Amino acid sequence: MMTKKFRFAVQTSNAPTADAWRDKARQLEDMGYSSLLIPDHFTDQLAPVPALMAAADATTKLRVGGLVFDNDYRHPLMFAKEMATLDVLSNGRAEVGIGAGWMKTDYDAAGMAYDRAGVRIDRLEEAVGIIKGMFGDEPVNASGKHYTITNYNAQPKPVQKPHPPIMIGGGGKRVLSFAAREANIISVNFNLAPGAVNREVMATGDATSTETKIGWIRDAAGARFDDIELNVTVFVAIVTDDQAGMVGRIAPGFGMSPEEVLASPHALIGSVDQIVDALQERRDRFGFSYIAL
Repeated sequence: MMTKKFRFAVQTSNAPTADAWRDKARQLEDMGYSSLLIPDHFTDQLAPVPALMAAADATTKLRVGGLVFDNDYRHPLMFAKEMATLDVLSNGRAEVGIGAGWMKTDYDAAGMAYDRAGVRIDRLEEAVGIIKGMFGDEPVNASGKHYTITNYNAQPKPVQKPHPPIMIGGGGKRVLSFAAREANIISVNFNLAPGAVNREVMATGDATSTETKIGWIRDAAGARFDDIELNVTVFVAIVTDDQAGMVGRIAPGFGMSPEEVLASPHALIGSVDQIVDALQERRDRFGFSYIAL
């Protein structure tokens, strides 16, 4: 496996004012973060596309993207147009993050059918093919079970060629295997099949489960595995000189033993040196080089 250079992102979703949001983006850029990423939910958060554009407009190098957009919330024609526009107006700094959708309370709030996972993944697979086509130079014709596109040549075209990097996020075998074939970046998450975060879901973020997920990706990717950037979100990051004591307090919330928490790629707890060592060990073990906090 090729060792990739680390880069870091912050996933953030809110600010009290426009000035505060722009200041946050500038601060992240000044601190050396590669990207600002925003989730896509119907909860108390800024709408992703205008928020990403505002962050891009306030900065000069910071990359911007979704972690990740829910495919069910947007038709792929419209989503491709929004992402191409974001790429143009940010001078080529967009990352196109997309997933099949998982958070049932969002669907309930919107009165949307929460189809079984297989149907949502079917739609995702169709949509990604359409989105890639929209980023290309030729008109798109697609006739699938979920989407029909007729001789549509999308405008504008993105700045990044052949297209902005596509990040597909997920934690189940089918999504990760599809991502291994189609994505530039894979965000390896908990298995969110239950539709909500609970201890059962948290348990799928341990080191053993993560190794299984990387195995699925490797098997499906084949020769392109070394070209894929592997991303992971760290949900708990705490700098402390009392690693053992802090992990002991955190572990019950994860539904894991302290040893399992320390090995999980979704937590970083310890001194600066301990955290650096953990990041390097996880890059060696799993391949994670793109870390979202």
